[in-house]
Amino acid sequence: MAARAQPIWLAAYDHALGDAVRCQICDGTTQVVYDWVPDRDIPAHQATAEQCNVTDNGPAPRYSEPIRCHICDNGQTVMPFTYQAFKWDVIAKLPQRAGWTLDRERAGANNQMMPSTSASDVIVTPAISPAPVADPAARIAALFPRQGAVPPEAEFARGGGVYDGGVRYLVGGEVRTWGGPTEPVHSVVCVDGDDGSDGGRRLMGPAARLDAAAALECLGAAVRAWDRGCGPWPTMRVAERIERVIHFVKQMKRTREEVVRLLMWEIGKTRADAEKEFDRTVAYVYDTVEALKDADRQASRFSTVSGILAQIRRSPLGPALCMGPFNYPVNETFTTLIPALIMGNPVVAKLPRFGVLCYGPLLASFAEAFPPGVVNIFNGDGRETAGAIVEAGDLAALAFIGSSRVADVLKRQHPRPNRLRCVLGLDAKNSAIVLPDADLDVAVSECVAGALSFNGQRCTGLKLIFVHRSIADHFVGRLADAIDALPFGMPWERGVQLTPLPEPDKATRLQRYCEDAAAHGARVVNRLGGLTNRTFYFPSVLYPVSPAAAVYNEEQFGPVVPVTVFDDVAEALDAIARSPYGQQASVFSRDPRALGPLIDVLANQVCRVNLNAQCQRGPDVYPFAGRKDSAEGTLGVSDALRVFSIRSMVAAAMNDGNREIVQGVLRERTSAFLNTDYIF
Repeated sequence: MAARAQPIWLAAYDHALGDAVRCQICDGTTQVVYDWVPDRDIPAHQATAEQCNVTDNGPAPRYSEPIRCHICDNGQTVMPFTYQAFKWDVIAKLPQRAGWTLDRERAGANNQMMPSTSASDVIVTPAISPAPVADPAARIAALFPRQGAVPPEAEFARGGGVYDGGVRYLVGGEVRTWGGPTEPVHSVVCVDGDDGSDGGRRLMGPAARLDAAAALECLGAAVRAWDRGCGPWPTMRVAERIERVIHFVKQMKRTREEVVRLLMWEIGKTRADAEKEFDRTVAYVYDTVEALKDADRQASRFSTVSGILAQIRRSPLGPALCMGPFNYPVNETFTTLIPALIMGNPVVAKLPRFGVLCYGPLLASFAEAFPPGVVNIFNGDGRETAGAIVEAGDLAALAFIGSSRVADVLKRQHPRPNRLRCVLGLDAKNSAIVLPDADLDVAVSECVAGALSFNGQRCTGLKLIFVHRSIADHFVGRLADAIDALPFGMPWERGVQLTPLPEPDKATRLQRYCEDAAAHGARVVNRLGGLTNRTFYFPSVLYPVSPAAAVYNEEQFGPVVPVTVFDDVAEALDAIARSPYGQQASVFSRDPRALGPLIDVLANQVCRVNLNAQCQRGPDVYPFAGRKDSAEGTLGVSDALRVFSIRSMVAAAMNDGNREIVQGVLRERTSAFLNTDYIF
């Protein structure tokens, strides 16, 4: 039986950090060609043709077929080897530029793979001495690429230029180019000069900054499309609206790569997370369609009570304003825009502060799929534009995801607030409670993911961790080590989990939380905590955090992880009850007798209790809500359809004349509302 595979390592010294190396993996013809920056520590198996958008001159080898490969630097073969496509982890490091060393004793004299005797065996690759791992602090200091080192397959604009889609907006069915004031959109990525000089945040392109008059024109288009409920869209049959939405999402899927790259560069979302956001949004649209079909089937029936014949359906409310957040500019916006739209409401969407450019590729699809004025999308200062739209008094629904302070201002601006249906996703300070009997492997893993997914920039993120004093030191030590081990780098680098932050001066604000916590007795316990490089901030674990510290009470919305101790779990429950927020909580324990009472208390303080798991929104078919200052209304696939509609009914006394009239309407299909259609 063949020995198990060991990782191949290629060691390099004296290479310049940030230099790109032209590499290839081939099987006689070039299979994969790509540029790679040596100090990123990315495994070669992640440089696939799909991910790198590379040259592909032949079919990929079959999974079980060993292929002869070499890794080269600018065309010069550095090391030949054979690898098997089924087993991707035979290479642990990609080549670097100079000073190659090979451990012949470990690799064997011929550098060949040993034969495999069964399908379950892994073909052995010659092992090479590992290169020294660069000091993480030094890597943070040299984090950002030079201009020539940005991989072409990661660029958001051809030739490393700027993106011009940000000056376009959609109004009245027309994609227009804004001729007024614009604002520069800068990437989270700082691109240095080829000489190593600080190039600052890369300019991505201009974004339109519509004024109040232009925003009101968007509202006017939606009002005309509504036409007091008589417009083509609100009176359209449900099946026809569904067809339009399906047509849109098919067009949308063609923009995936362009949207993903814009998300990476503008808000620092990793490629994996950007792809996940796009794909999850597409899935959400399809789930919404299926939920509406099911609801419409149920509503197609008639009922008779006390001699009254009735059919009860849901009908639209009127023009809706949808405003999503920067951390999920596509997904979160679509979780309100799509249900509002498919229920028959014309929509005005005001884009978030960051993440505005990713809508450029989508505007034409919206314009082509829906009647004029049904979807209107623009960017501008929220205080000026959203305020003007709400003050006009024509809105029937407001969907806003952001801070409770802004939501309160917007609601007060409506002249007839009793007419305004609101669904709001607001602030959160989700807590984790780690009991003494918790499985620490699970607790640490889930707390790291819960606190630091997308750099902690999630309303559902874990913002405060309560740990029982008896295990606190051990838990915190493991938590700190796990966080220090998180891979960091540029958003397009495969495997990266920590990336730069989009908000200006965010690192400074996070550091203030750390300084304030330190003034109240806490300290940063992880070795890399608080290391910064311009827009990048390495997560800080603060322990033990006092209730007097600002970060104990406020939502930090970023990579600062506060940990506090308790002796009695009632201390944690009291803190959650006193908090102005009430979205979710996580509890870590293996004892049903301990968990049961906690569930009963927490279910009356938050809207989701997660057992041995991080706080999260999904699956999207589940309700997503919050108490106190965390939310108003409930989202989720089916809940959102109800939020953007109202129950309406057609009723008549049950007699022969009315029965004949109703049957005539159904038979001749003269009404889109009153029908017994079954949507397949």
